Amino acid sequence: MSSQDPAPEEISSNTLRWVWAAALAASLAFWLFAKPYAPWAFKYPRAWQLPLKREISDFMKWLVEDASFGLFSFTELTRGIAWLLDIPFTIATSILSSGFLKGQGSDAVQILPPLTWIAVIAIVVALGRYAGGWKLAALVGACFSYLAIFGQWESAMITLSSIIIAVPFGVFGGLVLGIAAHRWSLFETLIKPVLDLMQTVPVFAYLVPILFMFGFGPVSAMVATIVYAMPPMVRITMLALRQVPGEVIDLGKMTGCSPRQMTWKVMVPSARDGLMIGVNQVIMLSLNMVIIASMIGAGGLGYDVLASLRRLDIGAGVEAGVAIVVLAIALDRLSQAFANRRPEHYEALAGTSFFKRNPYTSTCLAIVLVTGFAGLAMGWVQTWPESWSITTGTFWSEVVSYINVNYFDQLEAVKTFVLLNLMIPFKRFLISLPWPVVAGLLGLAGYSLGGWRLAVLCAVLTTFMAVVGLWSKAMVTVYLCGISVIIACAIGIPIGIAAAGRDRLWRVVQVLIDTLQTLPSFVYLMPVVMLFRVGDFAAMIAVIAYAIAPAIRYTAHGLRQVDPQLVEAGIVAGCTRWQLLRKIQLKLAIPEIMLGINQTIMLALSMLVITALVGTRELGQEVYIALTKADTGRGIVAGLCVAFIAIIADRLITAGANRMKARLGLQN
Repeated sequence: MSSQDPAPEEISSNTLRWVWAAALAASLAFWLFAKPYAPWAFKYPRAWQLPLKREISDFMKWLVEDASFGLFSFTELTRGIAWLLDIPFTIATSILSSGFLKGQGSDAVQILPPLTWIAVIAIVVALGRYAGGWKLAALVGACFSYLAIFGQWESAMITLSSIIIAVPFGVFGGLVLGIAAHRWSLFETLIKPVLDLMQTVPVFAYLVPILFMFGFGPVSAMVATIVYAMPPMVRITMLALRQVPGEVIDLGKMTGCSPRQMTWKVMVPSARDGLMIGVNQVIMLSLNMVIIASMIGAGGLGYDVLASLRRLDIGAGVEAGVAIVVLAIALDRLSQAFANRRPEHYEALAGTSFFKRNPYTSTCLAIVLVTGFAGLAMGWVQTWPESWSITTGTFWSEVVSYINVNYFDQLEAVKTFVLLNLMIPFKRFLISLPWPVVAGLLGLAGYSLGGWRLAVLCAVLTTFMAVVGLWSKAMVTVYLCGISVIIACAIGIPIGIAAAGRDRLWRVVQVLIDTLQTLPSFVYLMPVVMLFRVGDFAAMIAVIAYAIAPAIRYTAHGLRQVDPQLVEAGIVAGCTRWQLLRKIQLKLAIPEIMLGINQTIMLALSMLVITALVGTRELGQEVYIALTKADTGRGIVAGLCVAFIAIIADRLITAGANRMKARLGLQN
């Protein structure tokens, strides 16, 4: 807590209780009786609304059509950036997927084929062997073999081409911004709120201005991927540079390093391990973006998943989704292995031939050449034959059909019961709440947990949703997110508690939640839509499945981190197993559990924007409509509202977790 904010403890807890009681009583009275006298509090008047959507749209239109920097216009700048990105992307696609072509469109003629599937697998196996040994080589080789065997090779190579280009740009951009923030405190102060916003704005909202500025196509999708994946690299760079030991910095100063040399020759190499974690995050987020980016022209596996969702072809969608997971696993393990690998010295090889100094590179070059020439004569060497491919699509489709045929009535009964008795009443309650009351109560919650700054932040961000005319849709978002998070926590926290004390169960649960977190979000929509049709209930089930992992993981982690000596003391004092859990372990793990709930909320909000595709009528629908109409103002304002809901929840829960840690004496 900052020294400027008055600590809530300065006001006695009794006074705070009375303030809360009075505020709740006044809020209830206002809700019940004030509508005839203050209708503006229940429905914000259109005449009072801030014309932010129109202003942003007009600004974007001016930017694209009229803005000029003297020598070139803004449009020429964006087209130049697109051209610069298109060159390496075209080269990567030519190497991995299409081959090198002469001519355009249907007149294009292939003058050089792409790498064979055998060569690509050999290269990733060599990378795995070099970075992590034969176990890693076998894993990544199996992952890429899966792509070929299950008929996903062509799409996977298009996706990989995009990742290969987007990741270096995202890493370099994040590294430069992180270094700048580390060197200049003013820049760090300015960039932190921007990073908060970028990491909470829904992914769809990124696409609207990028589509407007860069047009439709794979390069625009790559720009969106770079922008989406960059913020974690910036944060991790700042953190890694801050953690460079003081002795290393002192040594650099003693040797007379200039500021540039200090940065690039001392601090960045010393922070290498931390920075590689950032690289890993950029890779994972880029893969997470491939489906969303397919909406503005990216091909590959993302397009296959999206097309399967539109056709409700669950088999094809699951196969493409699993292919993304497999690709993610291979790239994740490779990047982690390179992060952990220590440089080797080969003094004995000095002066020897290139082949002896670079055995892996030499072997890969030989395989590329041999398989390339062999592929000209034997088609199966160049491309995995379609007749050899295996598919599980029919199996998954038949599973869903079987459930629909045999359990339709039971599923409909559950859906109807939950809708009528839980979801619809909660939705109506939230929509009926007057916005000043909600803003005031959230402000009071902010003050109770974190002081005046948090109070003002919560109240202002809540009021913003009303003054831009999106209060009703914001409340529908809160209703869907709230119900999904409550159910996800009601399921996930007990699973985390059960798994925390049983190592074998925890290993099984860990594999399951790792799989859940690597599956693309769109994959969750297909089975729920086929089982429950479109609507709020289907969206809720998809959100629960997508967001449950942090509730399990953080609960188990918090319980496993409890000091064993405290547990031993409880046993000596005669506590039963239930008393140990309730009075010692859960109490000490509550801060971690609250952070897990926080992450569950963040994932739920990110998934809710995607569930707009299955008929929900909340802020996600606003963003999606804005994307289809290229209405930048509408998309950005709706995206900001989602981000503000996430920021309010994050700040309140984090403040609550910090206060609880302080009470329990767990603060570092």
